[in-house]
Amino acid sequence: MSGARRIERRARAAEGGLSASIHPVLRRVYAARGLREDRDLDLSLAGLLPVGSLAGTAEAASLLEAHRRDGRVLVIGDFDADGATSSALMVRSLRALGFAEVDFLVPDRFRFGYGLSPEIVACAAPKRPSLIVTVDNGVSSLEGVAAARALGIAVLVTDHHLAGRELPAADVIVNPNLPSSAFASPALAGVGVAFYVIAALARRLPEVGFNPAQLLDLVALGTVADVVPLDRNNRILVAQGLRRIRSGRCVPGLRALLEAGSRRLDEVAAADLGFAAAPRLNAAGRIADMRIGIECLLADSPEAAAPLAARLSALNEERRGIERRMQSEAIDLAAAMHLSAGADAALGLCLFEESWHQGVVGLVAGRIKERLHRPVIAFAAAADGTLRGSARSIAGVHVRDALEAITVRHPGLIEKFGGHAMAAGLTLRRENLEPFRAAFAAEVAARADAATLDGVIHSDGELAADEFSLDTARALAAGGPWGQGFAEPLFDGEFEVREARIVGERHLKMKLSPPGGGAGAIEAIAFGHVDGAGLLPRVGGRVAAAYQLEVNEWNGRERLQLNCRHLQILPAGRDG
Repeated sequence: MSGARRIERRARAAEGGLSASIHPVLRRVYAARGLREDRDLDLSLAGLLPVGSLAGTAEAASLLEAHRRDGRVLVIGDFDADGATSSALMVRSLRALGFAEVDFLVPDRFRFGYGLSPEIVACAAPKRPSLIVTVDNGVSSLEGVAAARALGIAVLVTDHHLAGRELPAADVIVNPNLPSSAFASPALAGVGVAFYVIAALARRLPEVGFNPAQLLDLVALGTVADVVPLDRNNRILVAQGLRRIRSGRCVPGLRALLEAGSRRLDEVAAADLGFAAAPRLNAAGRIADMRIGIECLLADSPEAAAPLAARLSALNEERRGIERRMQSEAIDLAAAMHLSAGADAALGLCLFEESWHQGVVGLVAGRIKERLHRPVIAFAAAADGTLRGSARSIAGVHVRDALEAITVRHPGLIEKFGGHAMAAGLTLRRENLEPFRAAFAAEVAARADAATLDGVIHSDGELAADEFSLDTARALAAGGPWGQGFAEPLFDGEFEVREARIVGERHLKMKLSPPGGGAGAIEAIAFGHVDGAGLLPRVGGRVAAAYQLEVNEWNGRERLQLNCRHLQILPAGRDG
């Protein structure tokens, strides 16, 4: 949170044909993100890329229909929020479309790991499925698909992860990231791929009258939770899902998760999905069994959903406690490596502690990556004696490609791996940790330069005194959905400190005045600033802040608030 990271302001872009009725600050923000005309802001369903333009959807619909009346369909998902929403969407849709028998199975991450493995096929076999449908996994499951096909089970793979050099021998594969794909939105999440497949199937069965759009709330949740880039197609999916949620037309389980996070349904934003619903859902897969999360999303009544959401909230609290301990240990481990920007070892970090929880290492890797702006892999010990790692990367270092390069240069070093540009998972033998650590650091060093590792904060510039207003904050909030690849507006500037105090042990609450004081003192919060390194600014001193402009509602009253994402205390010599 603290420290002198470099702030780089986005170039002022021509606002082109954007309507003058759009708030001027929002118009500047849109232009900086490449939007030039009002039609770029059209997030209606009519703007979605055609269903048929995603290769394989027609074949997938045909395969599914063949198992509708007499078959048994088993959906096999992943143990994260994208996998859970994909599973729930597929199961709900197939049942609504009149499929005779539909069930789901999700791997136990601690016993089987990720994907359609032969072990999962063995668990599925007693259910006697005629068709296995993978969601959010499968494109790397060569052995699992082969095992299913050997048992006479047809396999439909729906996935969005990057494929390896060989594809599984499934009956049909639908994946916008296949090398042969020409689909214009490879950024689809797993739930987005599942939605396209169901949309193709619903077109084949018009007599049923099922509209897949009624489950766009699940698509929005999975898309936001998986932090995929919000290109225009994904922005449409998320915007339409949010519209359904705000009008109360969401599945009872999602409503229960949002209410458990104290979110108002009629004001839900993408960030609420990411910070209230998704962590609760993910907690099931991290700490216990994702079946709880999927059952929550499949619940058909508030009465059925409420206890499941409560269980997920309890698991999330347990997860937070585990994560706090592991994060503290990870910070100490990283510090012990004597980080320096000139040493290869400082560029790609591999952290391991014997007691770490396998379901939480991904979160810890993400926290340390944010703190140090380095690609990080956190490892935990698995029951089979191997190490399971979760990688998180930074822009400019494609972590899955880095792992693949290591397997080419050092055959046998990695047991298995998979993922995408910003996140990946892998398995190592214990004795390979140190050679892998060296190989990963060297690979990151070969791919990163000083600019990549700077941790640049991209800002939309300064606000004028009259732009610090509730009207501006409301316009920015309504201008989303914001997220990965379509960043929430972030501004920067220097402020005089009027008040400063610690709240909630780790957070810094302030009142700040912009230069000139024309906007008066504005409430500000810097979450997590007081973590041992974060110092308190002195009243009358100055700080440099990169902040989001927000509406803070408390006891029915709205106040303007600066949410400081980065805060630097300026030297006394720079005080005004």
